[in-house]
Amino acid sequence: MKTEYLTNSDGQRLAYQKHDGNGPTIVFLAGHGSDMFGSKAEALAEYCLSANKSFLRFDYSGHGLSDGEMMDGTISSWTNDALFMIDEKTSGDVILVGSSLGGWIMLNVAKQRQDRITGCVGIAAAPDFTETLIWDSLSPEQQHQMEQDGFIALPNPYADEDVIYPYSLITDGRDNLLLDKPLAIDCPVILNQGMQDHEVPWQTANQIALALTSDDVTVQLVKSAGHRFSTESEISLILRSVEDVLGRQ
Repeated sequence: MKTEYLTNSDGQRLAYQKHDGNGPTIVFLAGHGSDMFGSKAEALAEYCLSANKSFLRFDYSGHGLSDGEMMDGTISSWTNDALFMIDEKTSGDVILVGSSLGGWIMLNVAKQRQDRITGCVGIAAAPDFTETLIWDSLSPEQQHQMEQDGFIALPNPYADEDVIYPYSLITDGRDNLLLDKPLAIDCPVILNQGMQDHEVPWQTANQIALALTSDDVTVQLVKSAGHRFSTESEISLILRSVEDVLGRQ
């Protein structure tokens, strides 16, 4: 697959790769700060090519090869990127595979394109993380600092440099909260979650399952898995989940 670009309504070029094959298009949605070439995306691309399944992956604005700055992005803007790419580059049924932030985007898209989304596979899906995992973890002093400065820097578990979160991500996140009400998605959903995940508590998967209106929801907990969910056995579980959802079409 070659990398191509599509310009959105904001004038930003979004990088993507697409393979036209059989069946529903499988769309991969990456995590915060990640891109379309991570290990899970690569494994899914290899699977789709070998099985000749239609596949789409892309970089949100401010990520990877796409235009923009990550600090300018929000849950709303990245959801709009996903909707734009799906509307422009796919037709017919779509199965979403969302990792971490991508799991939140996955649920937003599934709500807004119910006529086209026929399955979802979550990987440490993190809806509402801006509120429950960032804002609620801050002390009152840190919250005040973030409001005043417009951002906060927090330790990055995967790199020496801190992660910088803009306050706009928090305020926009409040317009996208999902788990405080029924989640009107009625397609098959499989949620994969590690119980050693120190970023997204494993209980989040159960909260998503309870919020979903669909009766076809499976939560798969892996006791030894962390947030990255990218060992050979964990990636195999993701691919089996995709095959499972494909079998329910």
